[in-house]
Amino acid sequence: MANHAATKKDVRQSTKRRERNRYYGKTTRNAIRDLKVIDTKEGASEKLPLIASMIDKLAKRGIIHKNKAANLKSKLTKNVNALAK
Repeated sequence: MANHAATKKDVRQSTKRRERNRYYGKTTRNAIRDLKVIDTKEGASEKLPLIASMIDKLAKRGIIHKNKAANLKSKLTKNVNALAK
């Protein structure tokens, strides 16, 4: 641990940011898990836009890469569309 005031402040800020990012990521992962459990197309179709928005926000904040966000949304959309068949 450094002794400079600016370094101490940076450690505090980075800790706060890390905790916030972990919360956003975990909340989104839980929502994705809950979406995969839904077995009706109507229920899943209602939840999909909300979860896609959460994923987009993670990408915007830099928590996940934009390509990972696109892949997640694509896979979830495929899963929801497959429920109709």
